[in-house]
Amino acid sequence: MNTKAYLTLLRPANLITAIADIFAGMAIVGFLWNGFTPIFLILSTLCLYGGGVVLNDYFDSSIDRIERPERPIPSGKVSPRSALAFGSFLLGLGLIFAFLYQIQSGWIAASITILVLTYNRFAKHNSIFGPIVMGMCRGGNLILGMSLATVIQLDQLSLAILPVLYIAAITMISRGEVHGGKKEPLVFAGILYLTVFVLQLSISYHLGNFFLTLPFVLFHSGVILPPLFFAFQKPIGPLIGKAVKMGVISLIILNASFAASFGFIFISIFILCLLPLSLVLAKYFSVT
Repeated sequence: MNTKAYLTLLRPANLITAIADIFAGMAIVGFLWNGFTPIFLILSTLCLYGGGVVLNDYFDSSIDRIERPERPIPSGKVSPRSALAFGSFLLGLGLIFAFLYQIQSGWIAASITILVLTYNRFAKHNSIFGPIVMGMCRGGNLILGMSLATVIQLDQLSLAILPVLYIAAITMISRGEVHGGKKEPLVFAGILYLTVFVLQLSISYHLGNFFLTLPFVLFHSGVILPPLFFAFQKPIGPLIGKAVKMGVISLIILNASFAASFGFIFISIFILCLLPLSLVLAKYFSVT
C-alpha cells in the first residue's frame, strides 16, 4: 500500500481545520468537557472529513485524469475501487464515533454524511448549489462540536451560517484554480468574507467580548484578503489556488475567533496553535 498516496487523499492540513471546528462548537455551548467521551467527536470529524475528501477525488477521477493527473487516483497510486472503499469506511467510522458520544451527535453526523455525498455526487459542479452544500457540510461540522451539550439553543445553531458563507466563498472561487477564472466571483467572495468578519464582531460585541475577538478577526483578514486581492488583480490559476489554500487553512483562525467571541480565550489560543501544524502539513500535502 502506498501510504503517502492515501495520506494525500486525506488532505492532512485540512483535517486539522476540522478539529478546530469541533473545538469552536464546544466553546459556543460552554466547553464543559467531562471525561474522555468528547474525543469521540474529534475522531468523528476526522473520519467524516477524511471520507468526504477521499470520495471527492473518487468522483472527480475522470476530470483529474485531464486536469490533475498527478493525483493519487489518476496516477494509479490508488485504485478507484480502493478509494471508494476507503472513503466509505471512513464515513461509516465517523458515524459510529458520533453515535458513541450521544444519539444527537450521531444524527448530526448522519446529516453531514448526506451532505457530503450530495456535494460529491450531485452538487459539486453546480455554480449555485455546490458552494451552498459545501458550506453546509462545514456548518454541520461546527454543530457537531456543539453537540457536546445535550441541548443546543436555536441562537447557537444559527451561528453555523457563518462557516456556510465562508466556505461557500472558497468553493466558489476554487473553480478557477486550474484554468484561471473571472474577477466577479473573487469580488463576491471578498464580500462574503467581510460579512463573516462583521457578524463575528457583532456577536462578540453583544456577548461583551469584542476586544478579545478583534485581534483574531484582524489577523484572519490579514491572512486571507491579500491573496484574494492578488488573485483579483491577476485571476490566473496559481494565484487563485493560493487564495483558496489560505482560505481553507485559515478556517482555524475563524474558529479561534468563535471561541474568543464566547469568552474562551485559552481555547481560542489553543485552536490558533493548530495553524502552524496545518501550514507545515500543507507544504507536503495538497490542500485542494
